[in-house]
Amino acid sequence: MISANSQIELDFNNTKVAFQNKSDKELEKAFWLFKMVANNTLIKVGTPLTTFALKIGLPIQGIIRNTIYKQFCGGESIEGCAPAITELGRGAVTTILDYSVEGEDSEESFEQTCEEILKTVAFAKNNSLISFCVFKPTGLGRFDLFAKVDAKQRLTDSEKTEFDRVYERIDRICRACHDAGIKVLVDAEHSWIQDTIDDFAREMMEKYNQERPVVYNTYQLYRNDKLASLKADFAYAQTQNFYLGAKIVRGAYMEIERERAAEKGYPSPIQPNKQASDVDYNEAILFCLDHINRIGLMAGTHNEESSRLLAEEMIARGISPKNEHVFFAQLLGMSDNLSFNLANAGFNVAKYMPYGPVKAVMPYLFRRAQENTSVGGQTGRELGLIMKEKARRKAQK
Repeated sequence: MISANSQIELDFNNTKVAFQNKSDKELEKAFWLFKMVANNTLIKVGTPLTTFALKIGLPIQGIIRNTIYKQFCGGESIEGCAPAITELGRGAVTTILDYSVEGEDSEESFEQTCEEILKTVAFAKNNSLISFCVFKPTGLGRFDLFAKVDAKQRLTDSEKTEFDRVYERIDRICRACHDAGIKVLVDAEHSWIQDTIDDFAREMMEKYNQERPVVYNTYQLYRNDKLASLKADFAYAQTQNFYLGAKIVRGAYMEIERERAAEKGYPSPIQPNKQASDVDYNEAILFCLDHINRIGLMAGTHNEESSRLLAEEMIARGISPKNEHVFFAQLLGMSDNLSFNLANAGFNVAKYMPYGPVKAVMPYLFRRAQENTSVGGQTGRELGLIMKEKARRKAQK
């Protein structure tokens, strides 16, 4: 334990620390990339054009690989991520290997994805710079099947067998992580399949979180019911005597959720405004810290206020920055000012590192670019920090 009177040096505007691993050339490339992402019209037009160009085989993969892919992805294979993992490690930041191939919808692809995630577990077991593995449930089973189960519709015999295979894949991954001593994150998805995912995660936690937090479910606090879900799951974990693993995020499907709710005539599950999301997010942080001996917390956030709140509350409560039950997390290529300055102050920090073949990872990259244009101020902050660091370096020459 550390003294509650301890002080931490946290300056999220320290660009020297934030961009310590970037050369002048890499910094310049990031500057122009975020300038492009800031242009909403360019993103809207460029996304379908790039998709079309890839579909008909135009030779643009090299351009993508050296720009947006290099900024937000670690490599095309697990082994290809090794240099990026090492580079993060030099700044005391660990890695979450995230196989980010999306849009596949066959039993063969689901099994292949499961095997790939198991490879990340085996790789992580022998690499101390990897702190978590992760999987997206719809990478292991059909979205429509999850939706049917969530809606409590009757499954055919073949669908029951198919769903059993989904369960078996999830269990195989969670068991492998338990046996390897690696934490695993269960990604959140759309609200109309999330109850089924929550049921899976709760069962896996009850099974594999007996001695420590291994399986972490994701709570999207831009939903108006997820703070209550977090508290209810912790109460259940207490009665069943297992550790709760909680990855708390704000969320990623807001527009889709609101549109579907309006279209189908049910109340939107999304918070009325950003402030309500922020209030619930910060309350979730405090709730987890209140019970940190029995909760594994991953705070996935690009929000400076929430990051500072968690860091300062840990110090105030005498919780060591190196407590294994608390991690900060950001996406690769974004918010380096948070990641590296938190790590520099001694906290546990991890970066989500997507990987996979360029063409297969493009749906992820397009979504990331679109999210950057819709998240208020995110791209502007990135550009401002890069410009500040460029000016600092120029002044020192």
